[in-house]
Amino acid sequence: MPIQEARKHLKQLSAEERIDWAYKKFGSKFVATTSFGIQSAVLLHMIHKIQNNHKIPVIWVDTGYLPSETYKYAKHLTEKLSLNIQVVQSSISPARMEALYGRLWETEKPEDLEKYHLIRKVEPLDLILEKLNVSCWSSGVRGNQTNYRRSMTCLDFVRDRLSIRPLLDWNQKDIFYYMQNNNLPQHPLFEKGYSTVGDWHS
Repeated sequence: MPIQEARKHLKQLSAEERIDWAYKKFGSKFVATTSFGIQSAVLLHMIHKIQNNHKIPVIWVDTGYLPSETYKYAKHLTEKLSLNIQVVQSSISPARMEALYGRLWETEKPEDLEKYHLIRKVEPLDLILEKLNVSCWSSGVRGNQTNYRRSMTCLDFVRDRLSIRPLLDWNQKDIFYYMQNNNLPQHPLFEKGYSTVGDWHS
């Protein structure tokens, strides 16, 4: 199916149906990604519901700079939803990176932040996608989060692989009521007023 036709088809489906479509179409070459951020439980719960005997790999790129609350939340959700988590990290430890390049997030130079993301996030993700021979991967991004994400569609090619975004057209209320209706635990930092959580220094 050409990508334009697939987008048109997916636009008419619910978020759960979009994941199910990708799972049935790509099978073992379909994975999900997560950051275990504030709203990650929604996509992970949907993955939990559709997986049968084959547990869908869920890739978690651990930058080594996440808040302690995120690590605890990840453990809790992984156990609660019986997730097949694949933790990946950069081949360069945080300490080694800082020794070689400094604290890249503090320089306020766009190229340094780009290097940080490349080392800690992009390269580890690309390596595991290659290792698992992934054709399509799902993420929980939403269009109303940033201007860049607003320009995305529910199905795009990202570095030669399809990226499906089941929750792209969801809003904050959709997320809230889904979590409430399915009794999903909130990230500990949500209770402290955080609306988004990444690395501790950001």
